[in-house]
Parts: sequence; structure tokens; C-alpha cells
Amino acid sequence: MLFQTTPKRHTIEQLWLALSLCLLFPLLSSCGTLSKDPRVRTPGTILDDQMLETVVKRKISKSLGGLKGAHLVVVSYNDVVLLAGQVASAAIKDRAEQVASSMEQVRRVHNELQIGGPISYVARTNDSWITTKVKSKLLADKHSHANQIKVVTENSVVYLLGTVPRSDAAQAVEVTKSVYGVQKIVKVFEYMDTESVALTAPEKEPT
Repeated sequence: MLFQTTPKRHTIEQLWLALSLCLLFPLLSSCGTLSKDPRVRTPGTILDDQMLETVVKRKISKSLGGLKGAHLVVVSYNDVVLLAGQVASAAIKDRAEQVASSMEQVRRVHNELQIGGPISYVARTNDSWITTKVKSKLLADKHSHANQIKVVTENSVVYLLGTVPRSDAAQAVEVTKSVYGVQKIVKVFEYMDTESVALTAPEKEPT
């Protein structure tokens, strides 16, 4: 019995160690990359993006000596980073982009920061409600492939991120246009060939 249980115990310990390393060093490893298909979003990939968002925001805040008087939103999708929100000056906007771009894992930065004071709590609450409505409509639309699209709203501007064919991107935009309260739509997509799954360069297209 001892011979049978000891290897199992070691195996469990090894699995916990591997998991811990993935959690502690997601930006230095490929723990989250379990599929070569860019359309597949594994739990590890999602975790990598969440960790990257946290690290980018922390580095920008440290570089600027804090974010007082600013509202910074950092979003990552497959290491393509979107910066949104409000900052006090063009110099701060440029610096935020420089810091994000300098990180090795970041493949591209789309800087949508606006110059001005932070929006109100009421406006942020409205943004959350718009995001919820857009996500719900995308989920209800069988042609939108909502699981491949991330939705972020800032000051009534909806940002759509993902790795999709152009036809899916166009459909997502049409669905989003139908949501009351949306002032503008910005596409931040990587477009792919539906047959070869080859990616074009990440693009940002105001709509």
C-alpha cells in the first residue's frame, strides 16, 4: 500500500507546484497557451490577460507617481492592450502608452485615453449597464460568437476586442449599434482567415 500511495502523493504535489508556478509567473511562461487556435480562450489565457492588465496598470501608476485625478482602464485580449479612460494631459497619455509598450509580453497598444477629468460614478454605472446590455445581445445573437469578443464601455464608448473573422466583427458592430445609450463603437480586433486561421495585424477602427 505504501508503494501505491506515495507516488500518488508526489504526483499531487507536483501538480500543485506546476499550478503555483503558472499563477506566480504567468507573464514569464506559456502556462495559459493550451491551443494553437487563436479563437480558443482557455482559462489560462484569460488568467494571463487579467494578470497583464494588473501589471500594466501598476507600472503606469508607478511611472506617473500615482493616478490621482485620472481614471485609467487597462484591457488585454491575447496580449493586445487597450488603454481607455481620462488623464490630465497629453504628456500623461503618451507616457502611459510608452510604459505599456515597453513590456515584453505586450504585442500592441491601442491608446484611447481622453484628456480631462475622471467621469462621474453615475457615468461609470451607466457604462457597466451598457456593457451588460451589449454582452446580453451578443449572446442572444447566434451569428455574433460572443465568447470570442470582449466588451468594454468607457464614457458611453463601446470597445470591442477579439480574434474574429471580419464578418463576425461586422455582425458584432451591428448588434452593438442596436443598444440604447451607445455613443460610439471602436473595434480593436485581430482579423483572421476563417479557413487557415491566419491572423492579420491587430487593428483599431473607429465606427
